[in-house]
Amino acid sequence: MTFKKLAIALAVVFMSSLSPMVPVASIAPVQVAMAQEAGAPSAATQNAAAAQVAAADESTPYGLSNIWTKGTWISKAILIVLGIMSAGTWYIFFTKWIDQQRILGQASTVEKKFWTSATLSEGVEKLPKTSVFRGIAEAGLKASSGGTTLVGLNDWIGMSLTRQLEDANARLQGGIAFLGSVGSVSPFVGLLGTVMGILNALIGIGVAGQASIDKVAGPVGEALIMTALGLGVAVPAVLLYNYLVRRNKVITEKLRAFAGDLQAYLISKSK
Repeated sequence: MTFKKLAIALAVVFMSSLSPMVPVASIAPVQVAMAQEAGAPSAATQNAAAAQVAAADESTPYGLSNIWTKGTWISKAILIVLGIMSAGTWYIFFTKWIDQQRILGQASTVEKKFWTSATLSEGVEKLPKTSVFRGIAEAGLKASSGGTTLVGLNDWIGMSLTRQLEDANARLQGGIAFLGSVGSVSPFVGLLGTVMGILNALIGIGVAGQASIDKVAGPVGEALIMTALGLGVAVPAVLLYNYLVRRNKVITEKLRAFAGDLQAYLISKSK
């Protein structure tokens, strides 16, 4: 539970650091520069320029805050969906990465303690109770102690170990499909926001009767921000998905190798 809370905190911190900061273009610095060329600006000129800069910063039609306060409910819904996708992506990544690190550490423990034990039962006791390898070893040990007349001992042990491997693989794969879905869907969610921004720009032009910058700057800026957000959610999801899948393959091979060696040991011992 502590690891999951840590993962949530890291995801929230990462999300907060992704807020796009859009610079504001103001004419006040240009006016000050022109005044400096003509002569030293007066205090009134400097105060007026500073007031214009502050007013431009407060009324800028760009940024997430403007989309959230002045955007339509569709824009707000898109922001919420993309935020949930990004938070879920990083939460799943951190939790799965922690689980993978734990299993890889258990694999090292198997090499150092399990196979160096005098007996199989002693080796099982040396493994942590939460170890995936201990569950496989206990299943194999239980299957070797008794079988069935319908299935041979070798096949019975193999079936028991296979079931344990499938359960372990299912736990490893849990949640990773979400990353693949986010990587595929989030660009189109951002594209929907892009379409809505362009549509609002066209509506502004139609209402004003002319294509002035002040009518289209805000909606077009919103469209570009939505595109960037969609890509900003999709690219990490795809990269993290591939990274976790590769690590899962490594863990799966270690589990299969352990199960194969254990099965060979149990069969040879029974003979």
